[in-house]
Amino acid sequence: MPSPLRIGTRGSPLALWQAHHVADLLRAAHGIDIAIVPIRTSGDRVQDRALAEIGGKALWTKELDRALLGGDIDLAVHSMKDVETIRPAEIVIAAMPPRADVRDKLVGAESLAALPPNPRIGTASPRRAAQVRRARPDATTVLFRGNVDTRLRKLADGEADATLLAAAGLDRLGRSDVGVAMPIEQMLPAPAQGAIGIETLAANASVRGLLAAIDHPPTSGCVRAERAFLEALAADCHSPVAALALAEGDMILLRAEILTEDGSEHEVGEVHFGPADADAPGRLADSLLARASPALRRLFDA
Repeated sequence: MPSPLRIGTRGSPLALWQAHHVADLLRAAHGIDIAIVPIRTSGDRVQDRALAEIGGKALWTKELDRALLGGDIDLAVHSMKDVETIRPAEIVIAAMPPRADVRDKLVGAESLAALPPNPRIGTASPRRAAQVRRARPDATTVLFRGNVDTRLRKLADGEADATLLAAAGLDRLGRSDVGVAMPIEQMLPAPAQGAIGIETLAANASVRGLLAAIDHPPTSGCVRAERAFLEALAADCHSPVAALALAEGDMILLRAEILTEDGSEHEVGEVHFGPADADAPGRLADSLLARASPALRRLFDA
C-alpha cells in the first residue's frame, strides 16, 4: 500500500472539503497516512462559457484521470454529478460515501412564484433552466459558472434575480442558511446530485480494498442506477434530464424526467426494481423516449 495515500482533487473549496471528508473516513477505517493533491482542471480555468460548449463533463475529470493513470495520485474524489457516464476502462468508481441532501436550493426568492415578472435566473444547467421555465415561462437564464462563492457574488452584484445551487454543496461549506430548498416534486435533481465518488485504477487491488470499507451500498446502488439511466439516454451536457433513485429495502425506485430546453414539453416516469434487474434504468429511458415528441427525442439523439 502506498504511504502516504495520495488523494487527487480539484482545488475549489467544495472539492477540497470532499477530499478531506474522504481522507477522514479512510483514516477512521484504516488509520493510514494520507496526502491531499489539488489538481487544476480545465473546467476550473474556463468560466465564461457553458460546459457543453467547451468539452462537457470531461473538463472536470481529464486532468485527474491523467494523474491517476500516470501514477501521480492513488485515488481521485469527484462530485458524482460531474463525472461522465462513460469512463476509461482502466478506472473504476470504487466507493461512494453516504449521499447528502439531493435537493436544489433557490437563492434570491422564497419560491419561483415569488420572483418578479420576467426574472433572470443565473445557471449553467440545462436541467435547471428547463425546470424553471416550465414553472415560469417568462424567465430567462444568465450564465452562472464558478464555485459557490462566485455564483453568490454574481447574484449579489445584480447579474440575476435568483440562482439555484445544490443543497449538498451549501451544507458542506457551512452555508445551510442560504436559499430555500425546492420540493423534489417541482425540481427533480440531476442524476447523482449530492453524491461523492471515489475512483482508482481497476488494477489497484490494494486501494480498492481500502475504499470498499467506506462505500455505502444504498448510495452506490442508487447513483449507479441514475447513471445507467443517463447512459441509456445517451444524454450529454446539452440534455435537460433529471433522475433520482431511492433505496426501498432491497428494491430501488427510480424516478426520471426529460425536458425540452424551454421546459414546454417533458416526460416523467418511474420504475421499481430489484438489484439483479440491471436493465430497468434502460427500460425507463426507452419508455420516456417512446412517449416524447420528435423535438424532445432529438435532444437525446433518439
